[in-house]
Amino acid sequence: MSTFGRLDVMINNAGLGGTKSVLDMTDDEWSRVLDVTLNGTFRCTRAALRTMVDQGGGAIVNNASVIGWRSQAGQAHYAAAKAGVMALTRCAAADVAAHGIRVNAVAPSLAMHPFLAKVTSEELLTELTGREAFGRAAQPWEVANAMVFLASDYASYLTGEVLSVSSQHP
Repeated sequence: MSTFGRLDVMINNAGLGGTKSVLDMTDDEWSRVLDVTLNGTFRCTRAALRTMVDQGGGAIVNNASVIGWRSQAGQAHYAAAKAGVMALTRCAAADVAAHGIRVNAVAPSLAMHPFLAKVTSEELLTELTGREAFGRAAQPWEVANAMVFLASDYASYLTGEVLSVSSQHP
């Protein structure tokens, strides 16, 4: 705002995961993932929307995950948080459509980036890659392209949508 005087696009890309069975997950582990992934997205969305309402428009793109729709062992906290991001996206879109603001999300399946490689076992990455129709993970730029589309005027009639960026087998 101090540099450009407006906030036209905001991307929420926060996420925290981990792998742990519901049987062994502590309240603190559950809460930490939901606080960063869902509550952080909510707080940033709310702040951006207040500015965008005052200026009469804008676009928000949230980063969800196909795990918000599908199950994966050891991912209950992350799946719940990303499903919450999807619901937040739809509800926020309904709240601000009259102000000319669009709120959408992307839901990638497996997207390879250095942090994921650092916190995930090679065995799990191989298993997840095997589920992908193209036999590989998405590259970050492939997910970013979907985000750029949703932030652009090409998506001027889309709001409250969650766009799957996935090549998973059915």
